[in-house]
Amino acid sequence: MSSLLDTSRCISKAIADYIEKLILDGDLLPSQKIPSERQLCNKLKVSRAAVREALRVLQGRGLIATLHGKGSFVAEIIQPLQTNSPFIQWYYDHSRTLYDFNEVRTQLEGQAASLAAQRATTKDLYLLEKAFKALENATPKTFADCDQTFHKTIAQASHNPFLMHLLASLEELLSHSVQASITNLYPIDALKIKMDRQHLLIHQAIRNKSAKKALKAATEHVQFVSDHLQALENQGEIIIRQALK
Repeated sequence: MSSLLDTSRCISKAIADYIEKLILDGDLLPSQKIPSERQLCNKLKVSRAAVREALRVLQGRGLIATLHGKGSFVAEIIQPLQTNSPFIQWYYDHSRTLYDFNEVRTQLEGQAASLAAQRATTKDLYLLEKAFKALENATPKTFADCDQTFHKTIAQASHNPFLMHLLASLEELLSHSVQASITNLYPIDALKIKMDRQHLLIHQAIRNKSAKKALKAATEHVQFVSDHLQALENQGEIIIRQALK
């Protein structure tokens, strides 16, 4: 009996390790639904009892969340900022925080682009191409969403779980920051042309697996946006800082 129990535990651990690796590698993203019990049973050729035990272990470790009737999802390991978070309130109440946050974006998105250039899979490059085409063809109403999807796709292609979960936790601030750049800068033709060109350079660098060029293009893009928003504000313009619903 002990031998059978040990074997069952080994199988459940192997299943849990398999799912955890998918999360670590970025094949399963924050809030993404994981394969169903039946799908895991069929794919791994294991019993449903072993799968359920593996999911129970992962849930106990905080890696997945199971919702009754809906399935299991990758947990948001770093909890997203809530509307009543001091960070969100600072963003609303203090002008400088838009630029403080863009300093953070410069570092995070630069590293994401550099890592994506080194690690992007064929699937990642396909998704990045799709996101870039959507951004190229975006309308004024869809620019912000397409821009954010483009940058999120790059982060996912980095295959760095810390970076992906950190950026996921900052999604509301990222949405506001992107909205600020689109709403305030895109109506100025010369700036829109420049920003579109920057997106192209980021895309090309990742596609060509040039980490240095990807890092340079991504950091220069965020810095360009921040500098020109600051310039408009210094000229007395009122900067729209919040994502439009």
